[in-house]
Amino acid sequence: MENILGFLSLPVVEGFLAASMRLAIPIVLAALGGVFNERAGVLNIGMEGMMLMGCLVGFVVGHFTGNMWLGVLAASVSGVILGLILGFFTVTLDANQVVAGISLNLLCVGVTSFIYRIIFGVGTQQPRVSGFETFNVPGLSKIPILGPLFFQQSPLVYVTFILILISFVVIFKSGWGLKIIATGENPEAAETLGVSVVRARYVSLMISGVMCAIGGAFLSLGATRLFLNNMTAGRGYIALAILTLGRRHPFGILAAALMFGAADALQLRTQIMHIGIPFQFMLMLPYALTMFVLAFFVKRTDDPAALGVHYKPGGGK
Repeated sequence: MENILGFLSLPVVEGFLAASMRLAIPIVLAALGGVFNERAGVLNIGMEGMMLMGCLVGFVVGHFTGNMWLGVLAASVSGVILGLILGFFTVTLDANQVVAGISLNLLCVGVTSFIYRIIFGVGTQQPRVSGFETFNVPGLSKIPILGPLFFQQSPLVYVTFILILISFVVIFKSGWGLKIIATGENPEAAETLGVSVVRARYVSLMISGVMCAIGGAFLSLGATRLFLNNMTAGRGYIALAILTLGRRHPFGILAAALMFGAADALQLRTQIMHIGIPFQFMLMLPYALTMFVLAFFVKRTDDPAALGVHYKPGGGK
């Protein structure tokens, strides 16, 4: 046991554990938002675009104000706006939810690149922000395994832990959460009980937008401290897979996202170890692992009965 604890306390292992959590956080945040909209019966394929917009807005505001928390707040506002836009097309206009989400993603890829070039121009030197500094929780950060994983992180990671707890309480322990679940399972029955299905779905999409945007802001303000075109690199789509792996439960999502974060941290470290494997194959590792787990270990998805089904107030579909 002493040998195991000694190995886990090595700086390399501690750094790997801390990086695993850090790389998992953007996906956890996006997937947390997805819990709300999918429990309410709405697919949000636009997570990727919402995250990317959060990256840009958070970075721009953080860069010009010097206040990273203002950047996170501004990113959250952009998430609300995108959630309303997606809700208008999918809930009000009954557009195909998959097509609307993909369209939003493509729009955000172009808009973010265009706005960034207008503000900062095109040059070889990337502007940077000071970003969030790592905060070690006194005492707890020295605990083997758990210390590097949970208590040697940036403030946004601790905010994410709080959001996980809040999401669990809101969805499974509150009356409003039960209304959200009822909306996704049987909107007709929910409406007969006085629940506004349209309002519940709009609010859920706005919450999803906020969570995705904060996840994006974490990338630009915490992880990289700069903005790059399409820097989310498919994390919004991975969040959709993490939703299924985690069975749309906040704690399940954290566990599933940590798997992706560990694979991502591993591929980053193997690239500098010169192990003889082309780095392109290592870049595939997190995504290939997610696909493998989805294909061979997820037998039942337990989707809400009305997920992706349009509902018109008054009982129509």
